[in-house]
Parts: sequence; structure tokens; C-alpha cells
Amino acid sequence: MTPIKNCILNKDTTTNPIWLMRQAGRYLPEFREIRKNNQDFIKLCLNENLSSEITLQPLKRFGFDAAIIFSDILMIPYGMNQEVNFEKNIGPKLGDLSIDKIKEIDEGSFTQRLNPIYKAISQTSRSDLLNNKDLIGFVGAPWTILVYMINKMSPKKGLPQKLFNDFSLINSLLDIIEKFIKLHIKNQIDAGANIIQIFDSWAGLLENKIPEYIYKPTFNIIKYVKQLGVPVICFPRGIKDYKKFCEIVKPDMVNIDYEVDPKKIIKEITIPVQGGLNPKVLLTDKENLKKEVKKYLTIFKDHPYVFNLGHGILPETKIDLVKELINIVRNYK
Repeated sequence: MTPIKNCILNKDTTTNPIWLMRQAGRYLPEFREIRKNNQDFIKLCLNENLSSEITLQPLKRFGFDAAIIFSDILMIPYGMNQEVNFEKNIGPKLGDLSIDKIKEIDEGSFTQRLNPIYKAISQTSRSDLLNNKDLIGFVGAPWTILVYMINKMSPKKGLPQKLFNDFSLINSLLDIIEKFIKLHIKNQIDAGANIIQIFDSWAGLLENKIPEYIYKPTFNIIKYVKQLGVPVICFPRGIKDYKKFCEIVKPDMVNIDYEVDPKKIIKEITIPVQGGLNPKVLLTDKENLKKEVKKYLTIFKDHPYVFNLGHGILPETKIDLVKELINIVRNYK
């Protein structure tokens, strides 16, 4: 059994497996070299050979305990026929939302649009670099996908209240999104992914209606993944009450963000925990890195724990500090 699965399923505490969110990305010179000649991000995600190569780059360099397929949570709106573009220094821009157009999309068309992703997973799963390691597939949570589809861009400045005026639109969209998230998960598992992570990147934006828009839809997804016999990790970034989230939504493992006190988590959460380190620590120095990493390793010493970050690795991250991070985690006693 792989180290991460052993942690999740057997609650093993003898080792601390490690992988990093966005580990295949802009901090790697080999990734930047590919990106230089492939400016269209969506096309890059749909290039099965390059996607597979990028997915494996951090394993070649660092030997992480898992690969996570190089893709994006917004491939789901793309698969549902909403226009998706990524603009430099701005981020994602989505086209106008046509509920009628989305209702016309059937499962076959969705799968066909995203088929290169599944081919990339299949190709990656056959690599010798994945010996005794996991291949993580992922999706955005229904709420986060909904936010992008309606807001048409990243809601970093908050959500306009008017977005919530039409509850019937929101509820019907959530149902459709849930259906296609499940399909995307099944297709990834069928292709070779053996763990699924659900990113609820904008869970922290919601003050009200958390049960309807976060707990219930995400619980439905998690229940479905468990029926497929695959472990599921959830990352409800910014959520105020991790304890309640875990009790209601029931993931196999929860990824915590860097604004959460790990000492509070260890008292409240009984399931395996992943992550927590602020990615900015990897922009500092070896001494500070050692102090911060050991803080998490010490707190979760007797708790099933997979080392990761509390958000994605930053583009300006120093390679030497990633090597040092792995060294600290691997040699921790």
C-alpha cells in the first residue's frame, strides 16, 4: 500500500508522506520551458503528452509521494460548454452563462471535450515514477465551480450580492454541476487516478446558506467517490468551522489552510489531516523553514498526517527550499 493510502485508510502515523498543491507549476524551470511555447493554458491542459510530462516533472526532481494531474478545476465549466480563458496577470475569465446551452450538454459530449485529460491520466499512471506512489485526480467543489460560472472570474474581491437573487438558478445549476463533477471524477478514476481531492477554493466566502451550498453538495460528491472505492480528500479553504465540516461532509482526509491553528485542529479533528504550511515560508530561509515545518510535524506526530501546504506553491518559490522541505519531512523522528 502506498504511504498516503496507508495514512488515510490505516491511520498510519509512522511516516509523513509529502506532496504539494500546484507542485507541477511555475516555480519549476522545466515547466516554464514548456509554458514558454504553450501560451494557451486550456490547450496545454488538453495536450495529453505535455500534461503527463508536466505531472511527472516534480516526481523526477523531488520524489514526492504522489503526482497530481496537471489540469484545472475550471475544465468542468469548459466541459459544460462555457467559454474559459486565462489572461496573464488577471487569471480566469469565463464567458456568459447560458443555462439553456448548459442543459443541452450530455455526458458523452462532456467526456469527449475533456478526453485528453483522461488520456493524460492513463499515460501518467503507466510511468515507473509512480511505483508505490499515488496519482491524484481532482475537481472543484460544486460551490466553487458555481461561483466561477456565475461570477465569470475569480471572486477575490468578494461576491456581488445580486448573484444570490435568483435561488432557482443557483439550485438548478448546482444540480447540473454536481452531475458533471461526478462524471469527471469517474472518468479520472477509470483512467487511473487512485485518490480524488476536492478543492472548495471559495468555501470561505460564504457566511450564510453553508449547509445548502457547501455541506450538502460536497457530501453528495464525497459519498459518490466512496462508492467508487477511492479515498477522497477535501480542501474547504477559508471555512470557519473545520470540525463541523468534517462531521457533516465526511471526507476521508481534510486539507487545512494556513490561517487555521493546527493546535485547534488536532483537538477537534479525528480523521487524517493534510497540509497547513503557509506557502510563503518557502520564500524565506532554511532556518525559518525548519522551524515552521517541525511545528506541523510535532503537532501531528501521533495523528495520521500528510505533509502539504495550506494553499498552492508560489511561482517565486526557491527550488533549494523545496529540497530542504522534503529533507526535513523525510528525516523527522
